Amino acid sequence: MFARPDYQWVERRQPLLWLVNLWQSLMAWLDRLADQHPAGFNLLLWVLTVLLLALLAHVGWVVWRIVRTSTRGPGAVPSGAGGIVMDARTHRTRADELARAGRYAEALGHRFLAVLLELDQAEALRFHTSKTPAEYVGEVRLDDQGRATFADLVARLYRHLFGAVPCDEAEYRAFGSTAEQLTRHVVPA
Repeated sequence: MFARPDYQWVERRQPLLWLVNLWQSLMAWLDRLADQHPAGFNLLLWVLTVLLLALLAHVGWVVWRIVRTSTRGPGAVPSGAGGIVMDARTHRTRADELARAGRYAEALGHRFLAVLLELDQAEALRFHTSKTPAEYVGEVRLDDQGRATFADLVARLYRHLFGAVPCDEAEYRAFGSTAEQLTRHVVPA
């Protein structure tokens, strides 16, 4: 009768027993510290309290930054990294400065951002900094010719920025003149 498995008293494995033992050791150490060195114990409590408050303040600040940027209304001007105001005119100006300096590939990036912001203003798409240029091709509300032109701009942008195909002044000017035509092809919502 005592050979049945019910009577086999074997200590069961507890996978988190080491964690329980560690916690109990920490509590015993804190008790010894409070008894033997009350000033050290109080100092430790103050340091841990300050650390906790700093951590909570940091978490609150991060949450505030996230909520603040996501609750802006539709009329708010989007801002990039470091609070730089992003509007089409600013990006167009920056693109021209880069082109004058001979940095045509970088200028294409700013010129494309200007196009995106203009199309966002015309409600042909919804601009967001996390979207890739290719994502806008499927989203943009343009007529067929405008959609084809926009897809061509994205392809040229990718070819020069990511494909490392050299870009010269003529290509930059052609890109800019093509980009200026896009707002004429916006389909009303």
